[in-house]
Amino acid sequence: MDVLSGGEKQRIAMARLFYHSPQFAILDECTSAVSADVEDAIYRRCHELAITLFTVSHRKSLWKHHDFSLHMDGRGHYEFKRINHDNPDEQFGS
Repeated sequence: MDVLSGGEKQRIAMARLFYHSPQFAILDECTSAVSADVEDAIYRRCHELAITLFTVSHRKSLWKHHDFSLHMDGRGHYEFKRINHDNPDEQFGS
């Protein structure tokens, strides 16, 4: 039986990331079980620590923390482009 919730496990993993403060980090759905305000705090802290992030996520809310997006369609095609923070809904025709 797990004692920690998914969100608690994710917070501990991020605390380890902050402690080690690497130059780069790959985050795969690392905030899927935390609230939006905790998610924002986590990404702001990564920015403060100058950690370059490669994030795998389905949440468009994370786009505000990134400069570029890589969209993969599942059929071998992809599109890499700068995120338009002024109008993020135009990204990739969505």
